[in-house]
Amino acid sequence: MVAEAWAHRRYETAFISKLTDSLGEATETQSWLDDSLDCSYITTAQHKDLDAAWQSIGAMLNKMIECADDFCKNAA
Repeated sequence: MVAEAWAHRRYETAFISKLTDSLGEATETQSWLDDSLDCSYITTAQHKDLDAAWQSIGAMLNKMIECADDFCKNAA
């Protein structure tokens, strides 16, 4: 999804839409991480590490959405 967003960066609205979709997919991943922990498929330590990675990715996607104009202004 992020690569698709990058390909659409000529159109800021489309860029933001694709990044928003990416954030939704990342949130779904967090839900699966929680389910995996609840079912004992992963340990608490693994969940903590993976959740930290998810938090970092989510923060990056949010920042890209907030600063979309910086990514899109030279995309002609």
